Amino acid sequence: MGEESLKRRKGEDKGREDRQSIQSHEPQTMNLQKQASLFLFPLCGICMIVGTIIGSGIFVSPKSVLANVEAVGPCLIVWAACGVLATLGALCFAELGTMITKSGGEYPYLMEAFGPIPAFLFSWTSLLVTKPSSFAIICLSFAEYASAPFYPGCDPPQAVIKCLAAAAIVVITIVNSLSVKLGSYLQNFLTAAKMIIVAIIIVSGIVLLAQGKTENFQDSFKGSKISISSISLAFYNGLWAYDGWNQLNYITEELKNPYRNLPLSIIIGIPLVTVCYVLINISYFTVMTSTELLQSQAVAVTFGDRVLYPASWIVPLFVVFSTLGSANGTCFTAGRLVYVAGREGHMLKLLSYISVKHLTPAPAIIFYGAIAIIYIIPGDINSLINYFSFAVWIFYGLTVLALIVMRFTRKNLKRPIKIPIIIPVIVTVVAIVLVLAPIISAPELPYLYCTLFILSGLIVYVLFVHLKFDWPQKISNPITMHLQMLLEVVPEEEVTE
Repeated sequence: MGEESLKRRKGEDKGREDRQSIQSHEPQTMNLQKQASLFLFPLCGICMIVGTIIGSGIFVSPKSVLANVEAVGPCLIVWAACGVLATLGALCFAELGTMITKSGGEYPYLMEAFGPIPAFLFSWTSLLVTKPSSFAIICLSFAEYASAPFYPGCDPPQAVIKCLAAAAIVVITIVNSLSVKLGSYLQNFLTAAKMIIVAIIIVSGIVLLAQGKTENFQDSFKGSKISISSISLAFYNGLWAYDGWNQLNYITEELKNPYRNLPLSIIIGIPLVTVCYVLINISYFTVMTSTELLQSQAVAVTFGDRVLYPASWIVPLFVVFSTLGSANGTCFTAGRLVYVAGREGHMLKLLSYISVKHLTPAPAIIFYGAIAIIYIIPGDINSLINYFSFAVWIFYGLTVLALIVMRFTRKNLKRPIKIPIIIPVIVTVVAIVLVLAPIISAPELPYLYCTLFILSGLIVYVLFVHLKFDWPQKISNPITMHLQMLLEVVPEEEVTE
């Protein structure tokens, strides 16, 4: 009995020590870089870029781009120009990513160039507006295409669409919280699936063109509406379809040999997407006039009905795969931004913790998914896209400006990739035009609301980051402790050079 009592006491002591290690101020630590081998080859980076960019955009945005320019020729030019701009922007981010090899996308670059306030405003806006709204838009698009076959001849009820979108967010959040490997494998599978539907649409269009279906391309500039405002709004919708060109910068710490794999993935991935997008739009116009495309409820489904019948069911099925792949890639990378902001003390410290079992930033991913579900409730896709694009291009322009600034203020930083200075200058100027043109030519209240929200981050920064009031800590510490035990997460270990 004495030995059994001693063993039991030792077991209780060990359990108490384990609980204390979770609760203590310096508990067991983990590091997110331990899974870097998942991104050993450029192919994984290319899949992440292509899989994240090609999602709902190419199936949602063609109508909006055409509606703003009102002619086939300018529409195709806008799609190609958006691809060029995305490639130039990604090259700027490639220099930044290999110069400052930290995860979190724009956040560490703004921190290095301009200090904590612009970095905080970026994380504040991204975590509560741009990233969750992007996730919500993609999942709403998924829900529309997934529910359409069950409601032939009419639009699916909004309640059904929003419940499906919320379910998709929950599943994707759980997958990425449980396993980086599973999330990566799912991304590769869904990328392959979406390339199938892309190939089907492109090949069908080429065959139709070869058969002489070119009447919709005659007088392709006739009736076009060209103005700074219309071009800017067309770019907003086109660039939404390309959004994701900077996603690898959010997981730089998890890339193996980022000096090689980051730029290689960008140089191959984004031009590949650009070619696909232009060819897909050409395919759409081979079977639909401009008026028919604008009247279509779902452009890809209309294309499938006219070209692939009776196999038209293939299109909505693979569009569902495509949107899920984009949502999964968005969740995978945006969770890292939340994690990095928490690590820097600009968000709740709990958000920078790592799962002991799964080595994933689970609290950050769960937080991100929860905010995205809130955006689904009042979510309207077109208004969300404009709101998203305006906010995101403010910080894209500021980040590329940071590259120009650091050419003069951080000359000693190692630059494995150094692009010509004219490229970031062009991207910065275009970003300024994209942000200011809609406000000047067609001012709307949502732009004011977005600006006020961004600036409200200054109040939050002063109160909770700069002054560091004690009472929020007193409230958050016990909550952090209990959530830490519930989620089984610990702080990331310090990496010694």
